[in-house]
Amino acid sequence: MKIKIDTTGLRESKWYEYAVRFAFGGTVTALTGVIARHFGPAIGGLFLAFPAILPATATLIEKHETETKQKAGKMGVASGRRAAGVDAAGAAMGCFGLLVFAVIVWKALPASSLALVLIAATIAWLVTAVSVWIIREKIWRAIARKLHATYRVRSVTRNPQSSAHTRTR
Repeated sequence: MKIKIDTTGLRESKWYEYAVRFAFGGTVTALTGVIARHFGPAIGGLFLAFPAILPATATLIEKHETETKQKAGKMGVASGRRAAGVDAAGAAMGCFGLLVFAVIVWKALPASSLALVLIAATIAWLVTAVSVWIIREKIWRAIARKLHATYRVRSVTRNPQSSAHTRTR
C-alpha cells in the first residue's frame, strides 16, 4: 500500500457532518477545560490527548462506506466497519508520533527557542508516525504470508490428489 492523500471525502461530506465533528470536538475540549479547572492542568492535559473528532469521524466513515456498498447492491456493514477500523488504526499509529512530539517539546522547550523546538518536534512526529506505519505494514505482510502458506499446506495435506491434479493442468 502506498501512502497518498485522498481528498474525495471532502466533496462527499455534507455540511451537517462537519457540524457534528465540530460539535463533538468542541464538547470534548470544553469538558477537558472543566476537568482541568477541577483537577488541575496535569490531569486536564491527559484528557486533551483524547482524539476529539475520531469517534465522529469513524461513524461518518462507516456510514459513507456502507452507503457506497449499498448503492452497488451489496451489504456494506462489514466493509464500513472495516474502513472505520483502518482509520482508527491510522490514528493510533499517529499517536506514537504525537508522544514523541510531546516529549521533545517538554524536554527541549525550556532550553531552546520555540520555533526550533516545534520544527524538530514536527519532523520527529512525521518520522515516527511513518516509521510505525512501515513497521506495522511489514509485520502485517509477514503474518499474512505465514497464514497463506499454512492454509496452502493444510489444503494440500487434506486432499493431495486434487492439488496434484491442479498442478498438472
